[in-house]
Amino acid sequence: MLLCRVSAASHALARWGGRSHRAGGLLRRAIPFSSSRCCAVDSGEGGSAKGQYRDTVLLPRTDFPMKLTGQKLLDRELEIQQECGFANLYSWQRERKAKKEFCLHDGPPYANGDPHVGHALNKILKDIRNRFEMLRGRQVHYVPGWDCHGLPIELKALGELGRSGLSPLQIRQKAREYAEGAIARQKAAFQRWGVMADWDQCYYTYDGAYEAAQLKVFKIMHSKGLIYQDYKPIFWSPSSGTALAEAELEYNPEHVSRAIYSTFPLITLPPKVVTERDIESVSVLVWTTQPWTIPANQAICYMPNAQYSIVKRADNSQLLLVAMERTASVAAMLGTELESVGTFTGSQLEGGVCKHPTIPDKEVPLLPANHVTMAKGTGLVHTAPAHGMDDYSVASHFKLPVECIVDEDGKFTEAAGPELHNLSVMKEGTDKVISMLKESGALVKEEQCIHSYPYDWRTKLPVIIRPSKQWFINTASLKDKAKEALQNVRVLPESAKGNLLAMLDRRTYWCISRQRSWGVPIPVFYHRDTGEYIRVLWPVLSYKLH
Repeated sequence: MLLCRVSAASHALARWGGRSHRAGGLLRRAIPFSSSRCCAVDSGEGGSAKGQYRDTVLLPRTDFPMKLTGQKLLDRELEIQQECGFANLYSWQRERKAKKEFCLHDGPPYANGDPHVGHALNKILKDIRNRFEMLRGRQVHYVPGWDCHGLPIELKALGELGRSGLSPLQIRQKAREYAEGAIARQKAAFQRWGVMADWDQCYYTYDGAYEAAQLKVFKIMHSKGLIYQDYKPIFWSPSSGTALAEAELEYNPEHVSRAIYSTFPLITLPPKVVTERDIESVSVLVWTTQPWTIPANQAICYMPNAQYSIVKRADNSQLLLVAMERTASVAAMLGTELESVGTFTGSQLEGGVCKHPTIPDKEVPLLPANHVTMAKGTGLVHTAPAHGMDDYSVASHFKLPVECIVDEDGKFTEAAGPELHNLSVMKEGTDKVISMLKESGALVKEEQCIHSYPYDWRTKLPVIIRPSKQWFINTASLKDKAKEALQNVRVLPESAKGNLLAMLDRRTYWCISRQRSWGVPIPVFYHRDTGEYIRVLWPVLSYKLH
């Protein structure tokens, strides 16, 4: 039945084909069909029908290849860019008339490596915004540039050679050559991606004019008393050998510290506590995640308005002074019950003096401080002014010594004593301090603490806080003006403005000096023997800046 129907259909199509031929042959040209072909199928004769109707389908003709790979694809993209004039788009839109201008102040990339996907994401997103503003009828002003100074470039330029045997001039020459090569590669990539910018007027921070402008700002700020030199704790990177600003830190939330609970025996009880309770042999219990700072301890701080208790351990009858709010957590940590012997406010601790657990004959006072919290620990804070920002504030207020016992390599100095000298504070130095506390009977417990800790964002290694003579900007004096100016800025997302305002409140000074060779030098004469600065080179600057 099927064969008969096929045969009948073929004869019908043949007749229609004849009519169409007489009527102009439209159907015959479109579908050339014959009874003989159909009969061949009908009779089951061999042969393939593949490609039988290829010439009967009307498709558009194009020279555009179906697929391009390898070098052909790259060549084709470049050809399209050139023929379409992508490179001329920026100058074209700058020449047309527009009522408004859109200016993009782009945070420049570091000239410290080859272009990568991060560069692509950054530049292409900004280019999308620029093109959007251009479509709105605005003139776009975008001058790209590169940050050519700083530690990342110096480290990359020196590589495995390090700084040994090289003079500062040689280091600067190598760093400049490396930066120039990185800029050339990055710039070529940005242009290749079609980023619309003024590529003929790029700025580079190592240019003489740019450095002169920076020094001019330095001169103005110094003359207003906003820049000063001081000896205070700063973030120090032993792996980089330089001071770091807070913006150069990365916080590792999975950092593991060896936290300890240690006792400081009270050798002079606070007068107000003695009058109310007849108590002797009390030890102050402190908690710290940085045991290596114990040898630098100068005081123990308490919260004046908090409640404190003297508690007795059920397992050995030892008397400990802790914050009442932290008693339950301390008992859980010790694995024993704590019986309250006496309770009083923090202000009543004034006048108490403790014995240092690792340094014989050294006494440390109990002092009030606002930075003490009840979130962790015992409510009593071990205070080492040389190795903590809040600790330094306490030392400044109460005139405590700020003794640095750690060198630039992150090792204990001779001032730390023969047992600790030359030991790395983050490694074997910590082991030794814990061992010394155990020998003196002051170590109550050691535990691992996983917490957020600052790392050098370049070397990905932990930093420490140590005092050093550096140059600072007095941001406290600029804070109010900066906050007022920020209120007139539209920030997206809105929550980011709150973070910026909080940062201004938190930072009272900004460390701007670095112990490296590749950067804009601070224009100061120093005394060859003492290292003290003599004067700023304003006469030289005035000549260079005009």
